[in-house]
Amino acid sequence: MREKFGLRQRLSSSVFGATVMALALVAQPVAAQQAQQGGKPPASKPAPAAKAAPAKPIAQTPPPPPAPTVNAKGWPVIETTGTHALLLDANTGTILMDKNADQRMYPSSMTKMLTTHIVFEKLKKGDLKLTDEITVSEKAWRTGGSKMFIDVGSRVTVQDLLHGAVIASGNDACVALAEGISGTEEAFADEMNRHAKAIGMTDSHFRNSSGWPDPDHWTTAHDLAVLALSTIRNFPEYYPMYAQREFTFNNIKQGNRNPLLYSMPGADGLKTGHTEIAGYGLTASAIRDGRRLVLVVNGLKSMKDRAQETERLMEWGFREFDSYLVGKPGEPLTDVPVWLGAQPSVSVTVKDSAYVTLPRRLRKDMVAVAKFDGPAQAPVLKGQPVGKLVVTAPGTDPIEIPLVAAADVPELGLFGRVAAAMRHYVLGSAQ
Repeated sequence: MREKFGLRQRLSSSVFGATVMALALVAQPVAAQQAQQGGKPPASKPAPAAKAAPAKPIAQTPPPPPAPTVNAKGWPVIETTGTHALLLDANTGTILMDKNADQRMYPSSMTKMLTTHIVFEKLKKGDLKLTDEITVSEKAWRTGGSKMFIDVGSRVTVQDLLHGAVIASGNDACVALAEGISGTEEAFADEMNRHAKAIGMTDSHFRNSSGWPDPDHWTTAHDLAVLALSTIRNFPEYYPMYAQREFTFNNIKQGNRNPLLYSMPGADGLKTGHTEIAGYGLTASAIRDGRRLVLVVNGLKSMKDRAQETERLMEWGFREFDSYLVGKPGEPLTDVPVWLGAQPSVSVTVKDSAYVTLPRRLRKDMVAVAKFDGPAQAPVLKGQPVGKLVVTAPGTDPIEIPLVAAADVPELGLFGRVAAAMRHYVLGSAQ
């Protein structure tokens, strides 16, 4: 659950000194206890008419030390059996775990997230409607792999094709959508590559709409996370489609292949993938108490491994980390002096809600400081940038959050400016 830090202010008296605001953190104690148990040596039977010699303890090889659960900087670490993985906090973008996330891999049916992203965007722009119908070609009908079972020559709505692609993972649905939008799947693949670059996927190349195996069809775990975040943020009206557990078409009911939808509270997307060469993969997302995580894993050995490993990684992310509110729009954090203003100072705040994601165990060591180059120059406008909030914690790079004026401060009149200038030169005061 998000908590807001308490605030403690320290203001410098110097005109050009930085105003400082520190956040006092109250961390939940993290206790770890270890118990050791030693075995007793077997009792010795004394020989007749002789005093028994004391028994010597049996030599035991000590067990190997447990694998470290934190790195040298104090951040929790976790291993995965997947070949590629990335886990991040969707709100702040903080990466919680990374395994070969920038190395190329085959995305299999996770490709379908890009196909549907393109369709979602066309729906949002009005270029398509959910009720539009697309004629199923022989190529789409003959497409192998997982299917939604559309019939050649039939006309199927965009809405049904989207459900077929997202829920039933239908390759035939993806080909039909691609042909309906671009004329051919090859032309749609070109659009996929342009679209991927436009949304920030920097190391991906697509040859088809479904993820059908092709040596020139690849992406990275990082790029799939970018794609998932873009889907969640930009298409709230269509994203819930990924949480639907079943879909019926042509009297055939199919369940969603995402295992987390059935086992993990808060899971609401996105897409599985599997080919022999790529192994089993999943791009997943879950939200709890307003905090969303996004996970990409690929290269797992089986469906069972995919179900267990993805849930294990997600639960670890929710358990070991949290996002903390350090500033709320309109809520004053501290004051900054105003030079030649009608008021001597102005309160500062953040423009948008500001969160920082940290290991729970390091929350108590976090420090937030408001920094300014000097007094703000009147006139000051509400929302005008005046400084920055710098958040630091062990094992992290400093995080800078812009600070803005919480109110207008008009400039002094002519006589007021003259008087203020004289006071400054005589007394060294900003006013």
